[in-house]
Amino acid sequence: MQILGIFFGSVIVAVAFNFFLIPHEILSSGLTGVSMIIGMLTPMNTGVANFLLNFPLLVLGYLKLGRKFILYTILSVTVISIGLYFVPIVKVAQDIILSSIFGGALTGIGIGLIFRSSGSSGGLDVIGMLIARKRDFPIGTMLTAMNGVIILISGFLFNWDSALYTMVSIFVTGKVVDAVYTHHEKLTLMIITEKGDEMREHLLQNVYRGVTVLDGMGGYSNQKRNILMTVISRYELGEVKSLVSKVDPTAFVNITETVEVMGLFHKPHA
Repeated sequence: MQILGIFFGSVIVAVAFNFFLIPHEILSSGLTGVSMIIGMLTPMNTGVANFLLNFPLLVLGYLKLGRKFILYTILSVTVISIGLYFVPIVKVAQDIILSSIFGGALTGIGIGLIFRSSGSSGGLDVIGMLIARKRDFPIGTMLTAMNGVIILISGFLFNWDSALYTMVSIFVTGKVVDAVYTHHEKLTLMIITEKGDEMREHLLQNVYRGVTVLDGMGGYSNQKRNILMTVISRYELGEVKSLVSKVDPTAFVNITETVEVMGLFHKPHA
């Protein structure tokens, strides 16, 4: 299901670009926006530029963010790049305002699906997640600041009307992504399982958070169980749920929103 979510989300992003944004010279956020600029100003296809720009970040993400996350991101970047290459550029709507709003919303839906499936669309998303894990800043805020550069480039290279429409598109994309998935919230997970040691090891290897293990006992069965408690950011939830199901499909997991976290939130370095 996660692979399907990433695939369909990536196709939606490619369609949004080629049907609504690129025909009106409206840029998207991040490195994809840079790819659009390259595609508009040079003979290079936008999809090829997108893949080449993302490749170094994918290598960095593989080293810092974990194998599963980055493999899903590679899948997303590949599908988006292929989609940009093969999907024809068609001006579906003549009205540039409608195109910027609808294109931004469609892009947000696609990226939201990708995030929900434990991946990312590459580019500044990878950089944002790296910084967020180190500094605990909201991803949306950081990406907005980074995307400000894209808006300025759009204004200087094309015209300031295009820059403003790009701003509208990026704003709408961010709001839709937040609505679909990526609110910067903390979640507390209580995982009750009979495979405590295996679960603890698996979580520590794949999630950039600490884990507390408690001893427990089933009230009805009187069988010993482990209770694992961890606090994660909301964007990590999809990956953690997948990890828990992989180790113990019968584990009981209680997920609650966390108002505030004090003390060490990140996993201590060895």
